[in-house]
Amino acid sequence: MSRKVRNILISGAGIAGPTLAYWLLRRGFTPTIVEQAPSPRVGGYVIDFWGLGWEVAERMGLTPRLLRDGYRMKELRLVNDAGRPVARLDVDVFRKAAGDRFTSIHRGDLASSIYSLIDGKVDTIFGDSILSIQQDPDGVDVNFRNSASRRFDLVVGADGLHSNVRALVFGDEGRYERYLGYYAASFNAPGYPIRDKGVYVSYALPGRQLGRYALRDGRTTFFFVFIGPPDRNGGRVGNSEHRAALQRAFGGAGWECPAILDAMNSSDDLFFDAVSQVRMDHWSVGRVVLLGDACFCPSLLAGQGSALAMAGAYLLAAELEAADGDYTVAFQRYQSRFKPFIDEKQKGALRSAGWFAPRTRLGVRLRNQVTRFMNAPLISTWMVKRLFADHFDLSPYPSGSLPAEITDKSYPEGVQAGKT
Repeated sequence: MSRKVRNILISGAGIAGPTLAYWLLRRGFTPTIVEQAPSPRVGGYVIDFWGLGWEVAERMGLTPRLLRDGYRMKELRLVNDAGRPVARLDVDVFRKAAGDRFTSIHRGDLASSIYSLIDGKVDTIFGDSILSIQQDPDGVDVNFRNSASRRFDLVVGADGLHSNVRALVFGDEGRYERYLGYYAASFNAPGYPIRDKGVYVSYALPGRQLGRYALRDGRTTFFFVFIGPPDRNGGRVGNSEHRAALQRAFGGAGWECPAILDAMNSSDDLFFDAVSQVRMDHWSVGRVVLLGDACFCPSLLAGQGSALAMAGAYLLAAELEAADGDYTVAFQRYQSRFKPFIDEKQKGALRSAGWFAPRTRLGVRLRNQVTRFMNAPLISTWMVKRLFADHFDLSPYPSGSLPAEITDKSYPEGVQAGKT
């Protein structure tokens, strides 16, 4: 390859990083992943998965597994203080509008499915992080917190909203993060007594929303959204502070809030973060490039962060191959072709954020009324196509010559298989 680009370090083993590693292997590169967590990340919340992400998953041969691990949600049910329904939405209207290429899946299950394709085929360094990155005309020297220093041809920051690579190379997070006025939290708990299988049940007060969905194995996942002032820590404080914030926001509310907060206090997998977007004019500096939430986070309320990360990973790998390893050309094409699409997605996310936690009682009533109207097929189809359609064509980018399932013999010679 021109400029001898071959060895590529990826920071982050969530959604974007393993997807990129898969496609780099398919296209003849040698990826290495470094992940701060001690093992593949399995936490998170239930997401709706469709659009470009579905198309990439199809090309990876993943959709049968995603349909098996996912949930065929039947209904969105909005309830009042007493738990009585005030609006219902048949989720099949979305499924039909998406051509049945739609599922609801726990984010950890999606991540596990992707990682399974590269497990044992990519050198993966768990329990470590990057301390410094030094570029020169011929490569990148990377110092790790725990491991020996190594040299790579390129570095990719696929390490999320609070990207370490972005901070080291592009500067302080505050220059790029745009707080949208909300915080979100999620946890899973076993044994919650009320199930409503196949139904996402949502309760809203002005500025607050809490939902639950029954998972397999007797577990239930809970999702909170609430309005709050900006925090210089971006919501990244200790678990005790997060639990206290949720108690303040929902402690005096009706419905099942007291029981859900009790379940939270016994859970050990609480996720909590600010709802933000990442806006950047440039996604690369020299031999370092960003991917996914690290450079184009649409906000977790947009519902497509994982799918867009997978599409971006596919595109970046394809452009590196098309440019014969000329990273300056590949990075420029990756951004120029994908960023206009991302800009529109971020604008749409701003318009829809208030849907999750309307600020007034009138706003809550209006949301309930719109939800009832969306059961009409013509209205739902129009709204899905207007608000959720992905107007980006991946067809010019072939999947590569290797089979969809990477076998032990199909990754490039020299890949250090296994986990460090």
